[in-house]
Amino acid sequence: MPFLKCTGRIGFYGVGFPLGCCIVCGRRHAGEGPFGDAQGGSEPHLLRRRGLKRILITGASGPIGTALLASFAAQGDEIVRMVRGRAQNATQVSWDPLAPVSPASVSGFDVVVHLAGESVVGRWTDEKKKVIRDSRVQGTRNLATALAQCEARPGVLVCASAIGFYGNRGDEVLSEDSPAGHGFLPEVCREWEDASQIAASAGIRTVNVRIGVVLSPKGGALEKMLTPFKLGLGGRLGSGQQWFSWIHVDDIVGAIQHAIGADPGASGLSGPVNLVAPNAVRNLEFTKVLASVLRRPAFFPVPEFALRLAFGKQAAEEMLLASQRVQPGKLGSSGYKFRFRDLRAALENLLQ
Repeated sequence: MPFLKCTGRIGFYGVGFPLGCCIVCGRRHAGEGPFGDAQGGSEPHLLRRRGLKRILITGASGPIGTALLASFAAQGDEIVRMVRGRAQNATQVSWDPLAPVSPASVSGFDVVVHLAGESVVGRWTDEKKKVIRDSRVQGTRNLATALAQCEARPGVLVCASAIGFYGNRGDEVLSEDSPAGHGFLPEVCREWEDASQIAASAGIRTVNVRIGVVLSPKGGALEKMLTPFKLGLGGRLGSGQQWFSWIHVDDIVGAIQHAIGADPGASGLSGPVNLVAPNAVRNLEFTKVLASVLRRPAFFPVPEFALRLAFGKQAAEEMLLASQRVQPGKLGSSGYKFRFRDLRAALENLLQ
């Protein structure tokens, strides 16, 4: 029948087809954007007219990515994940971080959030260090190159980095203007951020979020601490005098959402942005507060030599014993309102 002819126009949620697919045949047509318009064409697609966004994300399975996905979904944004291995459906794009990325596969997105990277936890053998570096630096370089070359570029790229950029700095108060430190992690973070500048040079607003110690019950540093602390076996690391710059996972989500929506001219949210709570604490204080919230003693300090034996000298000194007193200068000046500024309130929210 004529009215069932495939026109290539889109369906909507609730009519039985994925968002962005033809309402008749249920497929997205080659050469078309997510809403039936040609990729890179001048016609504004429905997503922008509705005030929603089409978002591409890497590293979506981690604690930050999982929380971000829920936040984007609650807003009604269309989310596409970059995954290793074969893509299962239209909500996934297959990629290998160490291989060149097809520009066509990343074209037509409003926002790209790049979180992927090998975990730094573990002994830093030469092989482990190579994987850590390559997954971040080469993966970011390949993605940024594809974004710079694609026909319909995103308005903003949010690229993960870490406060490991600053290295071990004692009691120095660190801002986004502070220089990089010395060591393996600072080198990786510096190269990681430099790789993203390929996108920035192509006119894509690029935000390098330097993430502190993430407080989330679903992965990250806090989850690893909970078992010994719940058993009453927790304690400070080394002297406990090293500064511990933490952030609640809800504030990571809020800050990234803030960065995505920010007017770069007014807020300055491009380049490095520290994602930490305003009130860093020493490791000893963190230990006491966590034990108090869990109503457990914390009488078992872990001496430095034990950490070096367990993780190796370099990993122990750069991950667990390094002191980083970081302030969220750009977030504060751009008007972001932290949900959790106080450590006790943050831990009580997560654990009680």
